[in-house]
Amino acid sequence: MRSRSTGDDMNGFEEIFPPHALPVRVQCFRCPVEARDLGQVTLASVDEVATFAVDKRRDEHLTGRWLLAQAVAQWGLEPSMLEVRRTEHRAPILAYLSGLWMNTPLPSISIGHSEGWAYVAVVEPGWSIGIDAESAERGIAPNAFDMMAKGDELEWLNAHPEHAIRLWTSKESVQKAMQLGMHLNPRKIVIPIGESIVDISIDNSKIQLQNWTFRGANISLAWRPESVRLRTAEDDLLDLTRKAMQEQEWGVGCKTTQGRA
Repeated sequence: MRSRSTGDDMNGFEEIFPPHALPVRVQCFRCPVEARDLGQVTLASVDEVATFAVDKRRDEHLTGRWLLAQAVAQWGLEPSMLEVRRTEHRAPILAYLSGLWMNTPLPSISIGHSEGWAYVAVVEPGWSIGIDAESAERGIAPNAFDMMAKGDELEWLNAHPEHAIRLWTSKESVQKAMQLGMHLNPRKIVIPIGESIVDISIDNSKIQLQNWTFRGANISLAWRPESVRLRTAEDDLLDLTRKAMQEQEWGVGCKTTQGRA
């Protein structure tokens, strides 16, 4: 597996590459979770950080947002022009800062944390992505299996508990790619067994999924066509302006000036 490291092992980040080529542009990164100053994390929200009562959760969040800024810069965007907003299901979405009056489509993102590491995935506009990772050696208690699987999949999982963590990260990455999180019941997500790259259908959505092991971590990456974009007050104003221009026949000439010599 290839990786590209930037900076030293504790202060830098590295790009990680899925083993199979993807049909769209995707970049994945990871870095160690560490304590960071809020003022130095471009894409962090003061109000959101204030809700964290536990230092571990605060460090994970700030590291994830710091890594996201590095990923955005690697993508070719300026992080200081962006912010992270949330959908109704709490999925993170990139947006331009209010007042910039920019509507160029932005990439979709996914952020994850696991055992001292933060992970970020970025995919080109028009797609949605989800990344999740856990230690490949970690186990899941059998009494939790029926919360994540049912039917034939549950029977298979009970017979092969060593694959539980891979199944779990797969389902979490799909939940993120669907931008639903735990609003999508993991029991509803059925993962084809024994394949490193698979196609999944949920309702009318087609999701692709890859799994691989990187430095002791099982990484799951899911992606699908279609992404969510939140409307802004600027979008509404632009639409109203466009409508007014069309009604006044602007673009060729205003009604107040047309026909005058």
